[in-house]
Amino acid sequence: MSNIHIRDLDSIDEYRQVVDLEHTIWGYTDSGDVVTVPVFIITMKRGAILVGAFNGPRMVGFAWSIVGMKGRQPLQWSHMTGVLPAYRGGVGMQLKLAQRDRALARGYDLIEWTFDPLQSLNAHFNLTKLGAVVEEYAENFYGESTSTLHRGTPTDRLVAHWRIREPRVARHLALPTGPPVRPDDAGEAPVVNPTTVSRHWRTIVSADLAMESRRLQVEIPMGFTEMQQREPEVALEWRLRTREIFETYFARGYRAVDFVLQREAGFG
Repeated sequence: MSNIHIRDLDSIDEYRQVVDLEHTIWGYTDSGDVVTVPVFIITMKRGAILVGAFNGPRMVGFAWSIVGMKGRQPLQWSHMTGVLPAYRGGVGMQLKLAQRDRALARGYDLIEWTFDPLQSLNAHFNLTKLGAVVEEYAENFYGESTSTLHRGTPTDRLVAHWRIREPRVARHLALPTGPPVRPDDAGEAPVVNPTTVSRHWRTIVSADLAMESRRLQVEIPMGFTEMQQREPEVALEWRLRTREIFETYFARGYRAVDFVLQREAGFG
């Protein structure tokens, strides 16, 4: 969106606007889930990165990361990136690129964050467009959420590792429509959990936890947010079965490195 501009946020009034966006974007009903103005103040005082996306004077999105450590390695932990629905389709990428630019300027090599392993559009964005990789699964990471987007299902998360100086990341970012950097035989990798459509929703037919191929595919549905709201028991089954798949294969040394979104078929 050419009329969107990105800039750093550094005033209490701007922090209040971010809090308003949190409520609007995630639909929180409990203030305990919301990052508050004092938290923005103190983290910005000690190295956090907070950038906003503006359409004229109106803030329509933001990205916030805080200083963290992974072992002995300093990193930026990106806790929130959110964009109003009417402005999605490019603004999120602008925010992540701005976050990366600022992290690079401060000498960081790594940005991490979490995302729901069953949100296919997030997987496409994080793995395919940004070039992040995943090797860590966190069960019910945030506990019970009051967000209308997350309610009713354990908040399991994948931890995205975005090594922002690596050539692989640069290759992904250089091709805005989705980089064809995957191996030629990636599409021939066996599927751990073949799925089918049953009563409107895609469901898992079976799952093989003992595969040995160098590359594997794990299928996830599109429309998981709607599934949580309309058929929570189907969503919970997806959560528990894919939890077992990811934890099993990550423990054996596999990493999630790519995602192929198949919109017409309703999965990826």
